[in-house]
Amino acid sequence: MSIQEKINQYTEEINNWTPHSQQEVENYRLKFLVAKGIVKGLFEEFKNVSSEEKRLLGKVLNEFKQLAEARYAETKDLFEVSADSSKDSKEQDLTLPGPGFEIGTRHPLSLVRKEIVEIFKKLGFIVAEGPEIEDDWHNFTALNFPEEHPARDMQDTFFIRKQEGNDIALRTHTSSVQVRMMESGTPPFRAIMPGRVYRNEAISARAHCFFHQIEGLYIDEGVSFADLKQTLYHFVQELFGEGTKVRFRPSYFPFTEPSAEMDISCTICKGAGCNMCKYTGWVEILGCGMVDPNVLTNSKIDAKKYTGFAFGMGIERITNLKYEIKDLRLFSENDIRFLRQFETETI
Repeated sequence: MSIQEKINQYTEEINNWTPHSQQEVENYRLKFLVAKGIVKGLFEEFKNVSSEEKRLLGKVLNEFKQLAEARYAETKDLFEVSADSSKDSKEQDLTLPGPGFEIGTRHPLSLVRKEIVEIFKKLGFIVAEGPEIEDDWHNFTALNFPEEHPARDMQDTFFIRKQEGNDIALRTHTSSVQVRMMESGTPPFRAIMPGRVYRNEAISARAHCFFHQIEGLYIDEGVSFADLKQTLYHFVQELFGEGTKVRFRPSYFPFTEPSAEMDISCTICKGAGCNMCKYTGWVEILGCGMVDPNVLTNSKIDAKKYTGFAFGMGIERITNLKYEIKDLRLFSENDIRFLRQFETETI
């Protein structure tokens, strides 16, 4: 019998073969696919045929080999599924409740954001939100940024469209929400503005091109810097625990005057000095100050009648201190091993 005749015979046998047990599948493998099986034997015979026959039979023989292997894989998988289903149907008690769904967890940034919001809500602050795509007026000009201010430079801001007199960009801070609130209402205002912001920075363990902020605004008659200090002191004691020390350092922001940065005693070393606080015992957590009269005027508020304070903090920085997380990139990588560490946290 020639090789072609054998291939035709075995092809018909394979196409008509239907196994009924695992043993039959194994017998098929032993007959066709092992080292001394039919497929291997046909290839050994193929070595001895003439060159002209090899050109004719080579493709046919390869197709036969692929058919034999595919038929084995197909029937083996089908047989295993059938066996598992039969086994499951005999062993399962259908009166029992089904398996439950795995419940996800809150992201650490969501946990801290919620905690901060709850603290300020108790002080009478409402939550306000605004668009992440902003124009130049709300993001810079109304907040007293001079035209030559470095924050307007392309290296800091993601511009979407440059247009004469009012560029469109991804907001660089949530202070733009303050402007929208002041423009659309009348004092008093007492609100916090949580949200995501964007800056064109190199991504590293200490910086990212997007992050989250919470800014606060309080405007009324007779608001003073003492009100600002007491509000933030209360916030720190609530979030980090009683006994946390606070200090204010003079600083500069275009939209506040006077301005300050607020430090707290390092939550990791308790002020003794460590890598997190660069061995100073202090960690900066937010910027703050009295709202500049120019900002009030730009928002159509009488700067002679009303005063106010504003503050802003990065949620990532607060989360770093609260959970001792040293790499900002972990917050956006969705590593399940990292996120599962917060399964027991509640809000």
